[in-house]
Amino acid sequence: MSIPQGSILIVEDVDPIRQLLVDTLRFEGYPVVSASDGEEALKIIKETPPVLIVADILMPKMDGYAMVYHLRKTPETREIPVVFLSATYVTKEDREFALGLGASRFLEKPIDTTEFLLTVGEVLAQGPGTPPMPLGELEFYRGYRDRLESKLRQKNQQIARTESLLSSLPEAQRPAFVSLLEESKEHRRQLMDELEEAIQKLRSLSKGG
Repeated sequence: MSIPQGSILIVEDVDPIRQLLVDTLRFEGYPVVSASDGEEALKIIKETPPVLIVADILMPKMDGYAMVYHLRKTPETREIPVVFLSATYVTKEDREFALGLGASRFLEKPIDTTEFLLTVGEVLAQGPGTPPMPLGELEFYRGYRDRLESKLRQKNQQIARTESLLSSLPEAQRPAFVSLLEESKEHRRQLMDELEEAIQKLRSLSKGG
């Protein structure tokens, strides 16, 4: 295995998943740093650019889509390869938007360790490459809004189905679904916050701000 001249940055808000990814890479000898959201990641990248970024998409404060958009706008970070991971953004449109932003690969959660390590090795072996031209602000925020609205509709449907199911479950089976419901509501809150920010940005752009 060739050890890269620089670190791999893991960006993931769920602590156990982030630690699993970090431990998996370190066990193979890779130097690794980590961040819990896009804002924290951008600060790390500014100080010490990594050779590869592995990022979740749905995260608080700044999600993976927005983080990569900011990376691609900046000449110093434009060519850093990115591997996206997601359990939420898994449709054809989600993948196309991710690749349009300049992601090198897209993996669905739960992560298969062998597939993950093969993907990391292949992306590092390929080198930075030439990313697509950065999306314009209006193009990015329109696509970003569409993805967020789609995910929010799906999440609302999941919550409604879970709430309906809970009312008919025996007491012994309820805790697992209560936990699932709480997680879904937290994801919905994150999506609503991100969607509101995207809508505000689009309004500003439409006014020439």
